[in-house]
Amino acid sequence: MSLRSPLSRVLGSGSAKDGTEHWWMQRVTAVALLIIGLWFLVSIASLADYDRAELYRWAGHPFHAVMLILASITLAWHSTLGVQVIVEDYVHGPLLKVSALLLNKFLHVFLAAAAVLAVLKIALGDSL
Repeated sequence: MSLRSPLSRVLGSGSAKDGTEHWWMQRVTAVALLIIGLWFLVSIASLADYDRAELYRWAGHPFHAVMLILASITLAWHSTLGVQVIVEDYVHGPLLKVSALLLNKFLHVFLAAAAVLAVLKIALGDSL
C-alpha cells in the first residue's frame, strides 16, 4: 500500500529533496553571522576613536578586510535564503514567483559584490 496520492503517482511528482539542505544552510549561515557579529562588535568597541580615518585604518587591516568580506558574503547568502522562503510561501502566481526569485538572487549577488568591492577599495587603497 502506497501513501502517495493517485495524482502524484500519475505525475511522478514528489519531494524535491531540497528542503533539508536549505534549512541547514540557513542555520549554518546564522551561526556564522553570530560569530562574525561578535567579532565585529568587539573589534569596533575596541577602537579608540570613531572618525573616518580611524575606521579606514581599521577596515584596511588585512584581517579585518577579510572578515568584512566574509560578513558581506555570509549576510547576503543568509538573506537570500530567507527571502526565498518568503517568496515561495506567499507569492502564488507562477510568473510572479519565478520573477521574484530571480530578482532576489540577482539583487543579493549585486549587493554582495558591491560590499566586497567597497572593502577591497578601502583595503587596497588607490590601487583598485
